[in-house]
Amino acid sequence: MTYEQVKSLKSEDFKRLCGVRPDTFNEMLEVVRSLHRTKQKTGRPGKLSLEDQLLMTLEYWREYRTYFH
Repeated sequence: MTYEQVKSLKSEDFKRLCGVRPDTFNEMLEVVRSLHRTKQKTGRPGKLSLEDQLLMTLEYWREYRTYFH
């Protein structure tokens, strides 16, 4: 799922999917964007948007049980 598909979910469903509420996700995204602006750009550009990268990371951490255990 992409962020475009997920952003229209209800707050409870969004949290169930990635573990954080939409407003927390947006705050995290602003931090990632500010760090991305200052990063030196080398190599090939990424295929995923920052929103999709953050969403994929949160979904991975949510599903990867050994981080909890």
